[in-house]
Amino acid sequence: MQEILVYIALGVAVVFLIKKYFFKSKKKGKCDTDCKC
Repeated sequence: MQEILVYIALGVAVVFLIKKYFFKSKKKGKCDTDCKC
């Protein structure tokens, strides 16, 4: 049971990181003037 929870947590973390990097790359092209990146 604990292994399943660990795999779910890893999956959520990976998805979160992928979304974070995709949103960063999209924002870099659009917000050159008023970006707090």
